Amino acid sequence: MTERITLTESLPATAVVRVSRASFEPSRFAEVDAASKKTSAYIIPAIRRLSGLIHFYAGVSPKGSVVQVSVWDSDEHAAQLDRLKEMVVDGRRDMEAVGVTFTPIFNYPIDGNWIV
Repeated sequence: MTERITLTESLPATAVVRVSRASFEPSRFAEVDAASKKTSAYIIPAIRRLSGLIHFYAGVSPKGSVVQVSVWDSDEHAAQLDRLKEMVVDGRRDMEAVGVTFTPIFNYPIDGNWIV
């Protein structure tokens, strides 16, 4: 049986989850994974300078999908990523160069009833 982990973290009532998704041909996984690691070198420091960040996670699947999920204290603070040069210009350029196609980004208010 898997042990259950209970989160004791308290989030602001205004907290949001920001989800960015992209896709690519699975045969290009090695290229995309390398590009993701490259972009993290300049995107991570830029994100750390932003206000309101609670968590940030990124992953590249060999099945042809990239995801970035972040938790912010407000929609306003999450929207900073929409204007972050390292993300929307430099990172997009480097990821598109290896065949990544982005989908629209959405922010979701966190439903406190689903915090487990």
